[in-house]
Amino acid sequence: MAPRDYQSEKEKCIKFLQEFYTDNELGKKHFKYVDQLVQVAHREQVALYIDLDDIAEEDPELVDSICENTRRYVSLFADAVQDLLPQHKEKEVVNKDALDVYIEHRLMMEQRTRDPNEVHDAHNQYPAELLRRFEIYFKHPSTMKPKVVRDVKADSIGKLVTVRGIVTRVTEVKPMMVVATYTCDQCGAETYQPIQSPTFMPLIMCPSRECQTNKSGGRLYLQSRGSKFIKFQEVKIQEHSDQVPVGNIPRSLTVYTRGENTRQAQPGDHVSITGIFLPLMKAGFRQVVQGLLSETYLDAHKISQMNKTDEDELGTQELSEEELRQITEDDFYEKLAASIAPEIYGHEDVKKVLLLLLVGGVNQSPKGMKIRGNINICLMGDPGVAKSQLLCYIDRLAPRSQYTTGRGSSGVGLTAAVMKDTVTGEMILEGGALVLADQGICCIDEFDKMMDTDRTAIHEVMEQQTISIAKAGIMTTLNARCSILAAANPAYGRYNPKKTIEQNIQLPAALLSRFDLLWLIQDKPDRENDLRLAQHITYVHQHCKQPPSQFKPLDMKLMRRYITLCKKKEPAIPESLSDYITAAYVEMRKESRANKDTTFTSARTLLSILRISIALARLRLVDTVEKEDVNEAMRLMEMSKDSLCANREQTARSRRPADMIFATIREMVPGGVGRTVKYSEAEQRCVSKGFTPAQVESALEEYEELNVWQVNQARTKITFV
Repeated sequence: MAPRDYQSEKEKCIKFLQEFYTDNELGKKHFKYVDQLVQVAHREQVALYIDLDDIAEEDPELVDSICENTRRYVSLFADAVQDLLPQHKEKEVVNKDALDVYIEHRLMMEQRTRDPNEVHDAHNQYPAELLRRFEIYFKHPSTMKPKVVRDVKADSIGKLVTVRGIVTRVTEVKPMMVVATYTCDQCGAETYQPIQSPTFMPLIMCPSRECQTNKSGGRLYLQSRGSKFIKFQEVKIQEHSDQVPVGNIPRSLTVYTRGENTRQAQPGDHVSITGIFLPLMKAGFRQVVQGLLSETYLDAHKISQMNKTDEDELGTQELSEEELRQITEDDFYEKLAASIAPEIYGHEDVKKVLLLLLVGGVNQSPKGMKIRGNINICLMGDPGVAKSQLLCYIDRLAPRSQYTTGRGSSGVGLTAAVMKDTVTGEMILEGGALVLADQGICCIDEFDKMMDTDRTAIHEVMEQQTISIAKAGIMTTLNARCSILAAANPAYGRYNPKKTIEQNIQLPAALLSRFDLLWLIQDKPDRENDLRLAQHITYVHQHCKQPPSQFKPLDMKLMRRYITLCKKKEPAIPESLSDYITAAYVEMRKESRANKDTTFTSARTLLSILRISIALARLRLVDTVEKEDVNEAMRLMEMSKDSLCANREQTARSRRPADMIFATIREMVPGGVGRTVKYSEAEQRCVSKGFTPAQVESALEEYEELNVWQVNQARTKITFV
């Protein structure tokens, strides 16, 4: 292959920047890059993004060369822009910073003192990097296929690649030296050292001619004011779980972002990163430890946010009139709810609640106090009622979400862990699932199987929406403004109608009151319902789509964009409704006082009604809450309570005192060996529960005749057979 003439390549770059144009709506020529050059010359723009699709229209061969040898072409384009800038400067730039003044002063001094015939030393010339006040980045061509992290191998070294993944870690933005400036303590000459690698060896002896001829051995001192620094941030990305082969763990890749590309991604974001894949050799002691190995990294050029499931970028465009009309036609509330997990049969009210969870209420902070707007929901239910499927669907639908399970996550994994930073070696906080789901939804499956110590970590998040930490000398409060959607099985695996609600749920009241809605989904045998469910499941299994229904479900992208639109609204509750809401709440408290077998009703229940009402108003894209919204919120509240109390009628049949006494004594039996209970203790326990000694006596005799237990002659202990 003949050596490439890079001077002619540079000419091509200059020609492209000056001559490329597109036709606008009026049919006039729009010189895209010339306009950007003017902005760069006037310091209104720093990053110049060059779209390789534009170059492909003019010169497809140049695109291939750029993709093969990107680092060289970045410097060629930078030189081209540097040459073109004086032509496009239309006005004098006023805002001067320290570096401008410094360079201007040096150039002025040089013109005064320098002999015109003198040959200038290379070390004492201003390097191009010092004078450049712009950055060049390439945007990948649309023909380039995105790669998986584990497919970026040695053949990609030095080339432009596009990688997709999830951001797991982001370091702080720190200044990185690009050009080091030194002054000599003997002759006062300035020396410049451009830095290309992550480490550099500072110059010590002055290389200027004066010091060399006089042999004065001038020492160099680093001048931080005259040096040039650039923003630097390290990002770690990990491949998607569905791209991992069988039996492997996800691979990760280090991405170095500089200048304007910093602060583009947060942990938990799904991103597509275009950059140059390069090797990284460690120097000094690290190299000795590492031996012959070399690390690799990606030098980022373009970072774009992606949707979680689809292969496209996040839809930021507004909804068109037709799409809005398609959503907001009659029964749109039912239609939107039916569009959530349409493959799952039934659960209409649960889907409505999940829709409101996605939309959420409005956060308010009057005078430093914080009232959360996020809605928390707990789905409690028998095995096999599609709780986990609903959670997975919400996880895919929400623009920002995290999915964890009860046993697979510790308290630290949910909140934050203290780690050692690999770059600087200092202690840093690594956010857990709740921090990563900030401004989104955290789905927790198998909530009942979580350790109690880990579950307490969620209490603060669910009400205050923050995580307070005091570990390893780090005192801080992290934001965790997320809605929590939990799924749990009842304590006995299935809901036991013979037990009370507290015994079935077995979650602390402090936690239950923080859930706006606790929904019990039971699996009751019912011929009609079972037949329809079985038909639905077999249809989905055969055709991989839901059976035709009265609504055509909306697709995921449209739902996502509509929910984003809803979140922009901030409805208020009018004065006229306040009396109605307070009266309804007082009535609910009265009912719960009269009926012991219901869940705990507190002031948080009132806040829940307000939040759900606001979410319903948001869904209709209006600015005030109406009475219908409050009624619907109350109805959902009642439905969730009814789902818990549906069995009361069946269990209300009068149990005989003898059976209840037997159940009481059986609870007293210790779990180990020796199934004996003291007679006096058993009698005392039964009497304290409201039974007479005569009833206890007759119950003991009755069950002794049935050969369930035996009472000894002295009547001191009861032994189970």
